[in-house]
Amino acid sequence: MINKQDVIEINKQFDKGNLVNEASLDFAFSNLQHTKDWIKQLAYLTRAILIDHVFEEGNKRTAAAIIMTILEYQKIAYNPKQVDELVLLILKKNISDINKIKRLIKNVIR
Repeated sequence: MINKQDVIEINKQFDKGNLVNEASLDFAFSNLQHTKDWIKQLAYLTRAILIDHVFEEGNKRTAAAIIMTILEYQKIAYNPKQVDELVLLILKKNISDINKIKRLIKNVIR
């Protein structure tokens, strides 16, 4: 899977990588150890980045990049436009339920 430094480096592609809510990111990573379900792990990271705004700037782009990176790592085809729409939907509806985020992620898989 991905580690905390990887997430920071992905954010640096879009901004400075400045964490403003590091505790939320740490919480997400602590939950990753309790499940082998990679989509659930991805849902925890997505929620932390989008809902808890772990970075100063670039949270939406970082979340989308992480989703696409993990899907590519898993060798799963996806629709990039739907990933963007997923990120916006989570933010717009303030979706924090991990299972709902997990279902939304599954919906972008082709």
